[in-house]
Amino acid sequence: MPSAEADAPTAPASVRIALADDHEVVRSGLRLVLEGEPDMEIVAEAADVESATRMVLGHKPDVLVLDLNMPGGSSLPAIPQMLAASPGTAVVVLTMQEDPAFAREALRAGALGYVLKEAASTELVQAIRLALTGGTYLHPSLGAKIAAAPERSGPPDDLSARELEVLRLIALGHTNTEIGAQLFLSVRTVESHRAHIQQKLRRTTRAELVAYALQHDLIGSGRSSA
Repeated sequence: MPSAEADAPTAPASVRIALADDHEVVRSGLRLVLEGEPDMEIVAEAADVESATRMVLGHKPDVLVLDLNMPGGSSLPAIPQMLAASPGTAVVVLTMQEDPAFAREALRAGALGYVLKEAASTELVQAIRLALTGGTYLHPSLGAKIAAAPERSGPPDDLSARELEVLRLIALGHTNTEIGAQLFLSVRTVESHRAHIQQKLRRTTRAELVAYALQHDLIGSGRSSA
C-alpha cells in the first residue's frame, strides 16, 4: 500500500526571477509586485550591465527582467551574451523607451518580452508568464507601431536624419562639443543622440561606430566637415 508521503502532491517549483535596473526604488517595487505572486521569487538583483551579465551566469534564473539603460551602456548588446551563458533564461525588457526601433532590436537580440514602465504591474506578470512558455509579449501600442511601419531592408537601422548627421560627425572624429557647434545643438542633446545611436546599432565604442559608418558609406554623405 503506498505511503501517505508518496501520495502527497509535489509543490510546484517557484519561478526564479532576476532583476536588473539601476534604480533601487524600481527594483524594490518590482520585488514587491512579483513576490506577491504565489509562484515567483526574486533570486538576485543587479544595477549595471556588467553585474547583470555576471548575475545571469551565476544564478541562471528562469526569467531576467532587464532595463535597457543602465551604467555600462545599453543592455541590448549584452542580451545575446546573457542568453549564451544561460540558454534557459527568458529575458523580459522593462523600459521607458517607447521607440518601436528599440523593441524590434530587443526582440531581435533574443528578448521574449518588451514592457513599458508606465504599464500596469499585471502586464509585466503577463509578459513573464508568456515568456516562460516561449511566447513573445510586446506592449500593445508598440506592436501597432511596428505593424504600421515595417522594418526597412537596408541601413540606417531606424536612425533618424539627425542621428545620421551625428553618427557621420562621430566617425569623422569630432567631439560632442564640436558636433554641437556644427549642428547648433547643446552638448547634452548630442550625448542623447549618441546614446540612441549606440542602442539602435548595438555598438558602444567609437571604433564600432566608425566601422558601421564605413560599412554603410555614411562618412562621405551629408555636409562636408569644416
